[in-house]
Amino acid sequence: MSTQSFRINTNVGALRAYNSLAKLNTMAQKAQLRLASQRRINSVADDTSGFNVGKSLDAKVTQMQAAQRNVGSAKDMLATAESQLISIKDMITQIRGKIADSANPVNDSSAIAKDIVAIGKEIESAFAQTKFNDTDLLVSTSSGAGSGFTFQTGASTSDTISITYGTDGTVDLVGSSSTSDSVVSGLSSEVASALDAIVGVTDATSIAALNLDNFESAVDDALGAIGNYTQRLDAKDQFLSSAILNSQSAYSRLFDADMALEQLNATKAQIGAQSATAMYAQLNFAPQQVLQLFRG
Repeated sequence: MSTQSFRINTNVGALRAYNSLAKLNTMAQKAQLRLASQRRINSVADDTSGFNVGKSLDAKVTQMQAAQRNVGSAKDMLATAESQLISIKDMITQIRGKIADSANPVNDSSAIAKDIVAIGKEIESAFAQTKFNDTDLLVSTSSGAGSGFTFQTGASTSDTISITYGTDGTVDLVGSSSTSDSVVSGLSSEVASALDAIVGVTDATSIAALNLDNFESAVDDALGAIGNYTQRLDAKDQFLSSAILNSQSAYSRLFDADMALEQLNATKAQIGAQSATAMYAQLNFAPQQVLQLFRG
């Protein structure tokens, strides 16, 4: 027995056992808290640098998830414009078929002209009414296709894509012109002139004079641009999915608790605390042995 055990004023051995017991209880509580919260870092003090890095990653993930939603909205918008432009192209094809019919002398050219006018009116309606969340898609307005659409597609505010399919071709689809009957404004001069000619058809002579080449070229160019933008957005969507996954994986390594390891630590600390409690009791009782020195 150490001579220190005969010092009854300060029981150094018991104090050391108490310190060990306190440390083991702290270890057990920390492991149990991690098991309860399923998080390795429950306060900044647990891992200061890891906390800062993890919170930065968490912010980036939130921003990239918002950007991915923007990409989805942009793709939906383009799909809406594409669907209507395909419909317009089909109607141009119908007009071409009517023009071919008008060359047949046995057909009623007046009736054919009325059919063409009806198709032209529907094309005008398609240009004027095609919107995505109240935003014009096929005419030039302050917030429409002519001014372009800008979407943030990354965590940084500078990571954006500007979509201007209405003016990306050899022949513009949109512009500052309007049809003569004022049904549609914000179209290029080529498209506006073509629509004026279509809705102004009255007989076989005027039918034969229709020139749809520039009109159809504008539609084709816009469709091609939409396809290219959609491909770019698909690539950005795939990149964001991968970046979000990797960032969440890094965040998980920093913040998520290893449940098996923490269970092991909790059990180890609990067993150690039980042993330390028993030894603390014995060491706390040891100074009473000094009484034996006073027995006669």
